[in-house]
Amino acid sequence: MWNAVLLLEWLGRVTAFALRAGPAALAALPRIGLWVRPVYAVLIGGLPLGIVTGLALGVVIWMHTRDVLARTGTGAVEYLPTFLAAAVLLELAPVGAGLIVAARTGASLGAELAAMRVSEQIDALQLLGVSPMGRLVGPRVLACVLAVPLLHVLIAATALGSGFLAETVTGSTSYLKYNTAALRELVLEDVIPAALKTLAFGLVVGVTGCFIGMNSREGSEGVGRAATDSVVACSLLVLAADVLLVVLIKALQQVL
Repeated sequence: MWNAVLLLEWLGRVTAFALRAGPAALAALPRIGLWVRPVYAVLIGGLPLGIVTGLALGVVIWMHTRDVLARTGTGAVEYLPTFLAAAVLLELAPVGAGLIVAARTGASLGAELAAMRVSEQIDALQLLGVSPMGRLVGPRVLACVLAVPLLHVLIAATALGSGFLAETVTGSTSYLKYNTAALRELVLEDVIPAALKTLAFGLVVGVTGCFIGMNSREGSEGVGRAATDSVVACSLLVLAADVLLVVLIKALQQVL
């Protein structure tokens, strides 16, 4: 019972922090010099993981699914590109991009801001009349929001490309046939909301990582703890946000 109360209290503090970080991120948008380097760090840092994730998703899904569909004996193998595209574009690529940024950038945000808190750099900014929320938090949150959708596109393109390469090695298909099958059952009403989830994932990672780093006050040990806590919290909240967003998207689609 006490743990549940502490969890609700922590979520309330994160929500209050997010209500301040969101406007700070929007205010940082015209100040390109503040967020271009964080975007570069998040995007370039996640690039190798995004490529490996996309390659693995495309090949593994193809290897597992092709034999299963072939056993049906009803020509279901022809729908393999459709299944692959639906799985990647609607769920695996968005969540994969969110988790990559949560694991890598979440730890970086927590450790970096915790180190600044421990070394009293944040206190110094406040004494100089500079808002840490506008100078430190806003640009980093904005960087995460901008970088996660780009990683999503990279993972999706790599996964679909690796799936096509795997099919051409052992199957008999052409790019036109593969592309037509992949897009056969997909509509923009499904793909666009799934892609927009990545904006929320970036916001969750940026806010959570910055919140944990800004509230670290236990010396050098707290820096390491902030990095670990950021990874765990960001990953869990990305998965929770995914579930809630899917439910919300489906409900809105039924209403509209």
